[in-house]
Amino acid sequence: VSRLCVCDLLVAQCDVNCCCDPDCTAAEFSLFTTCSVPVVTGDSRLCRQKAAVYSLDVEANPPERIFKLIDQVNPSVFCIHATNYKQALSFSSPEMPTSENFDQLLKQFGSASFSAEPESWDMNTDDPTPSDANETYRYEYGVPVQTVDGFLRLPSPVVSSWCSDTNPAGFLVNQATKCTRLVSVETCDKIEAVSMLFYINSSILAVMLRNDMNLFFQVNITVQSIAVQSLNGMQTLLNGSDVLRLPVVLDELCMNIVLGVSYHITYTDAGEIIEAAAAFVLGAVNKETPSIQQSFDISFTQVNTEPVPLSGNPGYVVGLPVRAGFWPQGYPFPMEILFAALALNTNKYGQLTILQSTSNQDCLAAQGARTPILFGYNMISGCQLRITAATKCQPLAQTLQDLLKGQSFPEYVASFGNSQAQDVLDWVPITHLHTSEQRIYNTFQSSCQIPVSFEIEVKWTKYGSLVNPQARIVNVTATISTSPWKQVPSGRERTIPVTSSVVFTDVSSPAEPGYKAWPTINLKLPSDFFFPFV
Repeated sequence: VSRLCVCDLLVAQCDVNCCCDPDCTAAEFSLFTTCSVPVVTGDSRLCRQKAAVYSLDVEANPPERIFKLIDQVNPSVFCIHATNYKQALSFSSPEMPTSENFDQLLKQFGSASFSAEPESWDMNTDDPTPSDANETYRYEYGVPVQTVDGFLRLPSPVVSSWCSDTNPAGFLVNQATKCTRLVSVETCDKIEAVSMLFYINSSILAVMLRNDMNLFFQVNITVQSIAVQSLNGMQTLLNGSDVLRLPVVLDELCMNIVLGVSYHITYTDAGEIIEAAAAFVLGAVNKETPSIQQSFDISFTQVNTEPVPLSGNPGYVVGLPVRAGFWPQGYPFPMEILFAALALNTNKYGQLTILQSTSNQDCLAAQGARTPILFGYNMISGCQLRITAATKCQPLAQTLQDLLKGQSFPEYVASFGNSQAQDVLDWVPITHLHTSEQRIYNTFQSSCQIPVSFEIEVKWTKYGSLVNPQARIVNVTATISTSPWKQVPSGRERTIPVTSSVVFTDVSSPAEPGYKAWPTINLKLPSDFFFPFV
């Protein structure tokens, strides 16, 4: 940068106020009033670079130019860390198609997706440095699941509905894709992407690098199940899954083509893959079917844990159950271990439930009828309680409390839809309130209180990126309202309405000017910021 000068316009002459002009002498610098270009840098998009700073010392006699070379840090959140792709620094003319190179260009760029990485990007991984040879690698979230010959493929549509086999499966990223693939009955047995072998013939890297053998452990993909789908859509599960069924042409039908693949990966808490299985759906096509729709999905389960249905990843999804749990009784363990035990007491149907209304509206007949609380859905239910002269207050109060709260009301609610039991800070305790100063099972000497309503308020907020906010539960309050007991005269009957409700309240802070809790970035990248990348 010390040799760069954007204001040097005159050849072999000093440009006025151009402090970086090498043609200017000290006498000419003393006549300058200011530096027209005080700072000279290279690419302004770099995160860190050298900068040449020019200024004038007007207090000197005569005035003189001051030059400094400093390290400049780019304050922008969008910056280039390193220009490792040297071809991006200059524009190279694309190769024009000719009759000689057309087949080569079509093979390279003719598919729905292609790699633009030059051969110079080959980092020569066959010769690891001594530090790399002694390093142990583990998978991290989102890292492509590696195989012996590349990565685990999860075909997906790219620019159209057609399948592209270049989509890698990310570690711990549950995905589900659907795409269309061209098939021909005459050549279906030669199409790799419709054969079971295409999806299980490559072993997954565990990933662990043995220091003594310099070798990766490999995990073979086993066939978990095979279902055969008829032309009318009916599926039949085969008894044996150890037989590899390859596409075959029979009576103008192509049999055993892959219509769907479901991968299930088992991993450890250290980030190692220890098991991989695939479930297949095979089908048949005739000559009238030029294309098929394939479906693919992948899921991950940690070893020695039971799969728990999620209600979002990470934030809650509207309409899915609110996940809840409670501490087991009698565990003499510290809090952290008790939280880990929540995994044994979570209910996949949603333990946070409310009273379900019945057709006869009789409270005493509605015991046991519960409905799960779905995130984002305000709900209300109720029943009618008939009281006679023979009804006793204390037993009735306990019965109503069990009716409203359920037999096993949870103590904690998951703040995220994918919160794990061992994550202590991801569980929100439920706060219990009463409108009466006295608990329902304690009585005054002259009166008794019975619960008549149970209200649950779930406060949630938008968490994370402003572009894609995630729903997070921050507070849950359960309030029981009680009513004084009034004895019914003999021979008469009184009816009391009992209600149960759930309200979801958005407590997200508004993005108002001057509000500091949600910092915003009002930027727009230049159109050529990532050139030559898209």
